[in-house]
Amino acid sequence: MTTASINLEIIEKLAVFYRRNGYVRRRTLRSVGSDGKVRSRCADELRLTAQSLAELREIRRLLQGAGFRPGSAFAKKRQLRIPVYGRRAVERFLEMIGQ
Repeated sequence: MTTASINLEIIEKLAVFYRRNGYVRRRTLRSVGSDGKVRSRCADELRLTAQSLAELREIRRLLQGAGFRPGSAFAKKRQLRIPVYGRRAVERFLEMIGQ
């Protein structure tokens, strides 16, 4: 799905959620294994934060409407976080919202 084919309203709402308190976690390299391959601790990840269950449902709907596959939501510091995994997905999201 290209950015041009996504509803502008969806892009604007996702941008608001990201700018409010969303963040990106970049891959952290851990070590080089005995086979010479670099092992990574975690993949690139985008997290959007919801302040209520209704907001969480809206964010999930928006992400799916934009062609993303959100992960399972989890609670952290009295807020609900919803992740999107993968370097390509993170790059596409940031490009889509103009970051």
